[in-house]
Amino acid sequence: MGEHDLKRTLTGISGILVTPFDSDDELAPKLQAPIVDRAIEAGVQILVANGNTGEFYALTTDEAQTMVHASARHIDGRVPLIAGVGRGIRNACRLAKASAEAGADALMIHQPPDPFVAPRGVVEYVKRVSDASGGLPLVIYLRNDGIGVKGIVELCAVEGVVGVKWATPNPLKLAEAMAACDPDIVWVGGLAEVWAPPLYAVGARGFTSGLINVWPERSVAIHAALEAGDYAEARHLIAGMRAFEDIRAQEMNGTNVTGVKAALRLLGHDCGRTRPPSAWPLTDTQSKMLAEFVETNGLQRLGPAANR
Repeated sequence: MGEHDLKRTLTGISGILVTPFDSDDELAPKLQAPIVDRAIEAGVQILVANGNTGEFYALTTDEAQTMVHASARHIDGRVPLIAGVGRGIRNACRLAKASAEAGADALMIHQPPDPFVAPRGVVEYVKRVSDASGGLPLVIYLRNDGIGVKGIVELCAVEGVVGVKWATPNPLKLAEAMAACDPDIVWVGGLAEVWAPPLYAVGARGFTSGLINVWPERSVAIHAALEAGDYAEARHLIAGMRAFEDIRAQEMNGTNVTGVKAALRLLGHDCGRTRPPSAWPLTDTQSKMLAEFVETNGLQRLGPAANR
């Protein structure tokens, strides 16, 4: 895929795929296939393997490699695949190389969670990951804007950076960073549907979504409303799915993936439990909220896993 086309699709929905496990807590990659199929059929523009909704930090590097190859098979070139990489530099480089071999169209580089992170050290980190991938396009994932605008500018100046996933609830800092960086960079709202309108208002385009695993049609409708500048309709559509995000935001966001996997289970497509330190299962109160959300919105059950 050309850089221009990738930048265009980045302004769509970046759907963050779950990582399915079996009853023994082992990977069950085939269970991801019907989720991918439904998301693509609904119109989701990009899919992401090894993102946070995919429990990236709960996976071994070998498991993450397995999942990026599996996601590539499931997608089969129908939409671009972005592969998440991160953790220690050697594991990040190893996974970057594997993601390129799997056929990923770009890398999403998780912000290093190391307690000792220098802004210039992150620049070197990104450069080494880029080299390991053979020069794949890069999307920087910012969950903390504490590195400052100067640090963000230096990151965006690394060769190959085409986009930034902005996952901090600070629209004014986003606007400042956008004004300081290359205007060709695509700034993607990284806080899902609920935060998409205020981030759109200062110039972000597109957004990430975990909702696409269970209700991709609603994500696509929200995106269409925002692209049309119809903020009233976008707010109305978001209000109808807000309960889902409220569940995911509980317990210090520790039910983020729990809510997605619990919803999939309610839809007849059990993708296993989440791994600690994520919360599992939902509490009785959370489970009741989720069941009401599924019933109220008439969410459709998923069919059996495709044999991919």
